[in-house]
Amino acid sequence: MEPTQRIGEKNGSKRHLLVDGRGVPLSIVVTGANRHDVSQLEAVLDGVMVNRPDPPQIRNKHLCADAGYTGAPALKVIEEHGYIPHVKGRGQEADELKRDPTKRARRWVVEVAHRWFNRFRKLLVRYEKLDRSFMALNHLAASIMALRKIKLDVNIIYG
Repeated sequence: MEPTQRIGEKNGSKRHLLVDGRGVPLSIVVTGANRHDVSQLEAVLDGVMVNRPDPPQIRNKHLCADAGYTGAPALKVIEEHGYIPHVKGRGQEADELKRDPTKRARRWVVEVAHRWFNRFRKLLVRYEKLDRSFMALNHLAASIMALRKIKLDVNIIYG
């Protein structure tokens, strides 16, 4: 999780996220910015903080990912963790969208979660030197985001 260090450049960190369909973070892994997303796939899937409440035989778990996860090793890891992979490149998405306009990519859900993290000013620029401190702040932000989402859902359901 060491931040990237280059001559004349600042440290860089990358946040790898797994979110549910509403954008609530389920897993967070922070690495140096020079790491590819697929190299952290297993760590992200292993780091799920909350298990699903319903038994897996009732509902399948689907994992939507971008084209960076199209390789056979990545698909194998996704399936080993009990997910049904939905990994499509931009060209495949465009073809599918022409056939059925209601099936749009939901990648924006993860992008919104990243923007929610960036609204915590303490996380926007990494000042923490210790990895544990930075991860703790990310987990605190994820907890606040989940609590806000649950509170919003309860208000919608019960008024």
